[in-house]
Amino acid sequence: MDKILGNNEKKKIVGTFINNKSFGFVVPDDRKLTQDIFISKSNFGKARNNHKVVVEITKPAEKGRKPEGKIVEVIGGVNEAGIDMLSLIKEYDLPYTFPDEVTIEARKIKQKIDESDISKRKDLRQEIIFTIDGEDAKDLDDAVKVTKLKNGNFKLDVHIADVSHYVREKTELEREAYLRGTSIYMLGRVIPMLPRELSNGICSLNAGEDRFALSCTMEINSNGEVINSDIYKSVIKVTKRMSYTDVQKILDNSDMEITKKYEKYIDEFKNMEELAYILKEKRKIQGYLNLDIPESKIDLDKFGRPISISKYETTFAHEIIEQFMLKANETVAERFFWLQAPFIYRVHEKPDIEKVEELNKFLHNLGYRIKIPQGKIYPKEFSKVLEQVKGKPEEKVVSNLILRTLKVARYEAENKGHFGIASNYYCHFTSPIRRYPDLFIHRIISKYIEKDYIMNDFFFEKYGKRAEKRAFNSSEREKIATKVEREAEKIKKAEYMENKIGEQYDGIVSSVTSFGIFVELDSTVEGLVRFENLKDDYYFYDEANKMLIGEHTKNTYKIGDKVKVEVIDASKELRRVDFKLIEEW
Repeated sequence: MDKILGNNEKKKIVGTFINNKSFGFVVPDDRKLTQDIFISKSNFGKARNNHKVVVEITKPAEKGRKPEGKIVEVIGGVNEAGIDMLSLIKEYDLPYTFPDEVTIEARKIKQKIDESDISKRKDLRQEIIFTIDGEDAKDLDDAVKVTKLKNGNFKLDVHIADVSHYVREKTELEREAYLRGTSIYMLGRVIPMLPRELSNGICSLNAGEDRFALSCTMEINSNGEVINSDIYKSVIKVTKRMSYTDVQKILDNSDMEITKKYEKYIDEFKNMEELAYILKEKRKIQGYLNLDIPESKIDLDKFGRPISISKYETTFAHEIIEQFMLKANETVAERFFWLQAPFIYRVHEKPDIEKVEELNKFLHNLGYRIKIPQGKIYPKEFSKVLEQVKGKPEEKVVSNLILRTLKVARYEAENKGHFGIASNYYCHFTSPIRRYPDLFIHRIISKYIEKDYIMNDFFFEKYGKRAEKRAFNSSEREKIATKVEREAEKIKKAEYMENKIGEQYDGIVSSVTSFGIFVELDSTVEGLVRFENLKDDYYFYDEANKMLIGEHTKNTYKIGDKVKVEVIDASKELRRVDFKLIEEW
């Protein structure tokens, strides 16, 4: 039954209004809602034909009649700039503006640090410290420094913006951050967890400005093991804001102008590179799942229209920051696990054995297998397969198959380890500007530091309950954010392909279903070849092997097959792209 039929389903729906003069109807954006909503002329409001609108259900469907509703908000014309993303915001009821009381609180916070608090912190403002981010990043919440010690070990300093110093408990800022749970990135539009005064202002580790941080210093040996660590409050002044691009050019010595510009810091970056390689090698030994699934890079013009789509290219400079953040997250999680602190962990449990066996059926067709020794599942076995496919045409398909087999990571108050990074202890500590769990554990860590690690039973009971509640809410908000970000990508990819009807591309079969096959292009655009567009034969779906088999020709289509396709349809409104297969003679 369609989910808008019942009386208990959501009462407000976003869709496209179609005016038939004497009456109208709204086609819901949510494709799970299969019925249009009837709108009588008296309930049009100010809506015009082809407007995106919010409709309130006034009468649920019954006895074969469509549900009825009235227009309560006009978002704008379907082709107006920004209306597609705004409609998505309305569809998921996202809080895209901050309440007045939150904004007022944020504006009251001074944009300079409180000098009286410096004496309570380690003053590192004379240290050489860098942020390394994308060129467009505005909320800079992590900074790093690597020192090579005389004993041959490395000292890794990871400094994270001390957001909890400004977002205090029982404030409007705290309540709003909890409700949002995370920042959402929607291709040219960000719905931040915190107001700009904090995210781009006093909390952002901007170069040359004094900032409060929560720091984790780790001494790491040549095997990538942390032999001692310290977590403390600090005040820092970032020396230089670096981009991934420039750091990679320095490491490659590929741009003399950039190398000259940062000449006196070259040894700093070389130390980072050396340590990152050591940490990465240790992760490979542990069985870290290096799922090399490229993100989409979608460039928009000033009107928000997509002008190019490609794989987002990463370099070892990205790897440096990833390895350092992973190590800091593990170190913090392990410390507070053994303290039995009320905490929020990032949990990723091992996959179900039935799913791994199902995965092996598909991998068998590609010549691979994940071993299950004595019926036990180890990340190392997944890692071996990922190493075997590295650089091969089927690499992305295998990575995607493994990703679909794994469980979804979530937040919990109980530590259960992280299968994907082959770690017994893991949390999110490094992004408190954009993730609530990081902010929450910063608050816990700060309380331990302030109380010299001596906590009473009242503290454990109070924050233990809060950790459970906040972990659950953060997981739920993350699910919504992930879905919105994916839908935003689908919209822009479909819009881009609307101008590519008739063009042909090479692709690879990414999924086989009972209604057709999905094909992914090298650009990361994915489209569907429907059964009705397979003209050369009648195909039936072999569910056990997830493949299509031609009744007469015995042609087969399975995951990983290379194919050539032609774009036959694309719809931004429907968020889909349709292909047909091109037979190569």
